[in-house]
Amino acid sequence: MADANPKKGANRLIGEKSPYLLQHADNPVDWYPWGEEAFQKAKKEDKPVFLSIGYATCHWCHVMAHESFEDEEVARLLNQHFVAIKVDREERPDIDKIYMHVCQSLTGSGGWPLSIFMTPERKPFFAGTYFPKSSRLGMPGFMDILEQVAAMWEKDRASILRSSEAITGAIQPGSDSDTSVQPVSVETLKKGYTQLARVFDPGRGGFGASPKFPTPHNLTFLLRWHKRSGDTEALEMVEVTLNAMRNGGIFDQVGFGFHRYSVDNKWLVPHFEKMLYDQALLAMAYLEAYQVTGKTEFAQVAREIFTYVLRDMTSPEGGFYSAEDADSEGKEGLFYVWTPQEVKKHLGEKTGDIFCHFYGIAEGGNFEEGLSIPHKRIPLQAFATRGGLGLQELETILEEARKKLFDVREKRIHPLKDDKVLTSWNGLMIAALAKGHQVLGDQPYTDAARRAADFILGNLKTSEGRLLRRYRQGDAAYAGYLDDYAFLVWGLIELYEATFDVSYLEEAIALNQAMIDIFWDKEGGGLYFTGTGNEQLITRSKDFYDGALPSGNSVAALNFLQLGRMTGNVELEKRADELTRAFSTQIQEQPIAYTQMLNALGFMIGPSQEVVIAGDPGLETTQAMVNVVRSKFLPNKVLLLHPDGSDGKRLVAISPFLKDMVSAGDQPTVYVCEQNSCQAPIQDVSKLASALH
Repeated sequence: MADANPKKGANRLIGEKSPYLLQHADNPVDWYPWGEEAFQKAKKEDKPVFLSIGYATCHWCHVMAHESFEDEEVARLLNQHFVAIKVDREERPDIDKIYMHVCQSLTGSGGWPLSIFMTPERKPFFAGTYFPKSSRLGMPGFMDILEQVAAMWEKDRASILRSSEAITGAIQPGSDSDTSVQPVSVETLKKGYTQLARVFDPGRGGFGASPKFPTPHNLTFLLRWHKRSGDTEALEMVEVTLNAMRNGGIFDQVGFGFHRYSVDNKWLVPHFEKMLYDQALLAMAYLEAYQVTGKTEFAQVAREIFTYVLRDMTSPEGGFYSAEDADSEGKEGLFYVWTPQEVKKHLGEKTGDIFCHFYGIAEGGNFEEGLSIPHKRIPLQAFATRGGLGLQELETILEEARKKLFDVREKRIHPLKDDKVLTSWNGLMIAALAKGHQVLGDQPYTDAARRAADFILGNLKTSEGRLLRRYRQGDAAYAGYLDDYAFLVWGLIELYEATFDVSYLEEAIALNQAMIDIFWDKEGGGLYFTGTGNEQLITRSKDFYDGALPSGNSVAALNFLQLGRMTGNVELEKRADELTRAFSTQIQEQPIAYTQMLNALGFMIGPSQEVVIAGDPGLETTQAMVNVVRSKFLPNKVLLLHPDGSDGKRLVAISPFLKDMVSAGDQPTVYVCEQNSCQAPIQDVSKLASALH
């Protein structure tokens, strides 16, 4: 049994690696990490369990911690009547998914901190999110809840047990196999577009009212619908949204990178935390918008996101950190906001006045306590004309001012950085950086993606070929979940297409097969979130909703299709078909909720293309062929480079159909295949351009 006090004043969380758990290691609450020790204690002492789930950069988690978990009075109640367990949702998303489902089912809403009361057998009977210490504004107080639950546990145990059994039964998965419905239909895609158009905000961009979330897969789906249908309104929805987000306070105008979401409907006031996955998914949306439109401002935003990630979110070993907090010095957003006086102090009166006017930093502020969130109020050209400045002159003034203020801001107390490395989120960032190289040609992006991939494969993959979830301070832990496999495979596919290093394609194929072996539902189709190596909890979920993150099933469906085409393995295409059939009823009813899955369905419907470039990758003509492919928005294509020599043999070993696709006359030769038929070989760059669509 762990020492109850390994460090004076500390609880059992002191031995954990999670920054979130360590934030609570000095609480007077006798916290346990999730594990048998805690549940055995609950059984032995006949106590209910209080489970608190959150994450290191969660604002309201900090508030509840300060109000209640650091409070001696609350701690006495918790320690006397309950066994208290803390979970980091980012380390243990399996636990979080189950009990968040419980909370949403019981209360109609959810969020973090997540507060669950359950039996020692892990069966929940009461759920909520944030509770103040004492009741206020109609919210029940945490102290009152603790006293009432403790009293019921003593006096009315039978009703609690009945409730826990009913709740546990209600969250068990039913059969979701539905082979009678065929989801692969352009009408399904059209319905998804129509539903998005119905909730689109034409004036400010985004979907729905406040709060507004970026949801990049909505935008990448609309780009695909525009390409398929020629619908200009779909493209306009994307452009308006991307521009509004970049100009708003949701984007860090001084240091770059996107905050989590906007609390208002005009992207001005964000929830200030920064998540790695948002940077990755948004970078990909901006890159694809640049491919579609050719507008350099979209390419510039992708570069700004990458600047932030490579500067602030990259570990010395090459992995990417998880998040940065919204709070510093106990206040949300304090690190990011300004007053006119402070700006002019550092920039001087004239330049400071220009900067304040352009970025909306004014007396009285647009945020709390008279502080201002920088945001772009009017277009650059209009501002230059109004101020009698040349466009290039204004750009230079603003950029030099931004750099100075960034240096000033660096001296402030920084928000907490959650420096754990998660396999799944790293997979997304690897995909984004690899795509960044393909679209923009910037070599540092490929170098960073390689380092991250090599780090993950070297430190978070076991000798048996299985992935682990989390790495921090030399410690890798927790068997990987579906997202870890699916997102990393996505990253490796993009990295292969960026580097043509066959080892990344080999890794993608191996991990994809491991994912099938570990997570596939042999009876109902689709992939469970937890697999054979994960802890068996009170239920097992099969997630396919594309929310802030795309679901593992949605990403896996597209991976299956791409790897199937890259290797000629039709079994993988069958898997994709089975997977989409498993969720077909829900997708057809509400496609707006599954836009990443719609991207996979679009690939499945076609037309899709397999492009094979056979030749020496060192030749300029070969690279010219590659660049033609990369310059176009071709979401339903796969690209293979078939060189001579040992790498060519390795590629043929996994893609046997490449054997006869070789260069002719020492010149690179391109083979374009579409809908199960191949065109004549191409050796002319202009002909290749016209053959791609």
